[in-house]
Amino acid sequence: MAFGQLTHRESITDTLICLKANAGKMYHLGIGEVVSVSTLTRANANRPYIIYEQLAMQLIKEAKALYVDDDALDISLKGGVFAIDSTTIDVCLSAFFWASFRTGKGGIKLHTQLDLKTSIPEFILFSNASLHDVTC
Repeated sequence: MAFGQLTHRESITDTLICLKANAGKMYHLGIGEVVSVSTLTRANANRPYIIYEQLAMQLIKEAKALYVDDDALDISLKGGVFAIDSTTIDVCLSAFFWASFRTGKGGIKLHTQLDLKTSIPEFILFSNASLHDVTC
């Protein structure tokens, strides 16, 4: 799944096609053999999200340390400058039954607080798509 994310694949099938096209290089990628679609989807469905959350927070912490003295803003301020935004992400309701949004439509909402000096997220939260931004 990490290979698919890093290579900007659009689906699990697209990821596996790309892996199969490079089957001779799998050893160098640290991957033994290309797995089947069912194996990958089963692993994806059963893997807890917390693994990725902890990894993302660690990467954000390391990135912030690298840009601690960088100031891309043209003005000098003592405190931080942040942008707060949210976006609704449509998902297939038959695959994500827990993400009911409207009748026959699924969705989740991504809330982000972005540090404008470093362009690194300070805060990220996923919620139900029907949650209003004011209440978050």
